Amino acid sequence: MAHRRVLTACIVSVATALAGAAVAVASPATDGIVSVASPPGPFSQNKQNEPAVAIDAHEPGVVVAGSNDEIDEESCAAGDPTTCPFTPGVGVSGVYFSFTGGSSWTQPTYTGLTARDCLGPVACTAHTGPIGTLPGYAAKGLVSDGDPAVAFGPRPGSDGSFSWDNGSRLYYANLTSNVSADKESATFKGFEAIAVSRTDDVRAAAAGHASAWKDPVIISKQSSTTFSDKEQVWADNAQSSRFFGNVYVCWASFRSNSHGNAFPTPLIVARSTNGGATWTTKQVGPATDNGINGQPDGCTVRTDSHGNVYVFGIGRRAGADLQLMYRSTDGGAHWTGPTMVAPVTSPGVFDPVLGRPTMDGIAGARVDLASGPNVDIANGAPSGAGATNQIVMTWADGASGLDHERLLWTSSTTAGASWTAPAALALPTGDRPFYTAPALSPDGTDLYVVENAFTTPFRHDTSSPRGLVGQVWHANVVAGVPSGWSSLDRSAVGDPRGTSQNGLTAEFLGDYVYASATRDAVVGVWNDASHAADCPAIDAYRASLYTATPTSPPNVLVACPNTFGNSDIRGGSWPDPTP
Repeated sequence: MAHRRVLTACIVSVATALAGAAVAVASPATDGIVSVASPPGPFSQNKQNEPAVAIDAHEPGVVVAGSNDEIDEESCAAGDPTTCPFTPGVGVSGVYFSFTGGSSWTQPTYTGLTARDCLGPVACTAHTGPIGTLPGYAAKGLVSDGDPAVAFGPRPGSDGSFSWDNGSRLYYANLTSNVSADKESATFKGFEAIAVSRTDDVRAAAAGHASAWKDPVIISKQSSTTFSDKEQVWADNAQSSRFFGNVYVCWASFRSNSHGNAFPTPLIVARSTNGGATWTTKQVGPATDNGINGQPDGCTVRTDSHGNVYVFGIGRRAGADLQLMYRSTDGGAHWTGPTMVAPVTSPGVFDPVLGRPTMDGIAGARVDLASGPNVDIANGAPSGAGATNQIVMTWADGASGLDHERLLWTSSTTAGASWTAPAALALPTGDRPFYTAPALSPDGTDLYVVENAFTTPFRHDTSSPRGLVGQVWHANVVAGVPSGWSSLDRSAVGDPRGTSQNGLTAEFLGDYVYASATRDAVVGVWNDASHAADCPAIDAYRASLYTATPTSPPNVLVACPNTFGNSDIRGGSWPDPTP
């Protein structure tokens, strides 16, 4: 989220077989709200986005999700009622637990710096009180800044060795900033760092016991100009692995005084061999970014049943945008690559007011990482038994032009040495995917894909309705080839105009969706706007920004419905339809 910062080698041609035939008619919706403590209003406390989810492979009924959650932020009515700022010092890394395999959720309440009771008209200062986000940050002089990433791995024993017999450990990686703006009092140098929280007792954590969490650990190397961003975490969770229990985090390190908007930007991978207590960082590949070559961003990291580590990102080589892969065979100590996986065309058009690409229309939600890779590997967790080690990658692609975006995916059964030709999953007519996430069953027999899509064409105005939907897909995998696609769930359609950046100038849906699978089921999470009300006053304000006479923003809580801005995390659990 970082809310404080403004070729194809060795391709196997089996695209036709892989594409399959998608079923456009979904089963009756069984999804629900994951961000269960989110209030319907006021803005921005009702704003959640960028969901992540993980299943405990050792105890599959245990699931955790994270999101950017503004439940603890001040109301727009605090101070100037035409602004809706983030309250300095207040965290946004929401966490939710399920002990029913993802069919129901709970959100704990802890104590930390909060502004949830700042309902105006007095200007707000963060103070100690109830929070619905990660605990332990304010006590360390830190702010949990979102970009959630979650993973379960084995818990280390007293001798440091890993075994599922010791239980499970949950890792939650996120961005973090300093509570203090004073450099002399800052906990770390730079603008944004990467921190990891851990717990060995998810039930106590879910019950609101902050002591169940270990203190957050800053894992990124920081300088005065470092802005670390877009991280993901993974724990090696297959007991057959040579590096079982290792934990890996990847991210982009913006190394300039630009708050995440300039270069160079090397890909960084950190690894821990002792359960997250200490970390070693490694720059993977070069740092140079220019119009010819660019380094992987929007990274994702996974391991196979042997302990090989794979990191993916979207980058540029010789002027072409590509899905790139780096690989380590020694537990993250050394890396080879990049391997060029597939060509990419990022969807969307540049919005001159937002300064970012959008897909649904002017003043729409940014889609910078719609083409970023999302990956899963059938690694046989928790034991490694039955692993096929097949790799599947998905992304949203704009090569067919605006309003004709496709959900593409490719697969490798050769440890990333060769990849199938990118194939499109056939979506319902009019659906325009922008965020996707695959999940393979650990034995590789089932492939699931979760996606967010716009259901309306690009709008050149802000007065026409827009559509946003989430969907869950399933295919059987036989001899490495998925087929027989069917829709497990299609959520209610919402209007993304009802979502918002805190600055009010555009919509906001974050950067990703997520999925995780067992041998018998999948859990998926996505961004939802079905409970968000469109606000004509905001629509008019946003439209004015594209004219020579922009207007001032309205008083949101007076001019808009109470549920304006009420984006949610929606998701659920679905059994394998063809067991």
